Amino acid sequence: MRLDLFLKASRLCSRRTLAQTICEAGRVSVNGSVAKSSHAVKPGDEITLSGRDKIITARVLAIPKTRQTSRKEATSLYETLSEESVEDGI
Repeated sequence: MRLDLFLKASRLCSRRTLAQTICEAGRVSVNGSVAKSSHAVKPGDEITLSGRDKIITARVLAIPKTRQTSRKEATSLYETLSEESVEDGI
């Protein structure tokens, strides 16, 4: 499954276009390497999302069978490994 589709299905990103935008900006990495939105995701991969106010690292547990996922199913697709708040130095 494509990275941008997984981010939307797992609800780590609210919209696919948002997932594509942050991938293009280089703020998403898979297994330590910056990844494009078309990167293939598989169970066991570690995804790191760098947002404005936090950095989330999650491990992919499963790939959804359908494009639409329920809120309950979405949380079972990944395991949060760490979540750090980013302090703005300004």
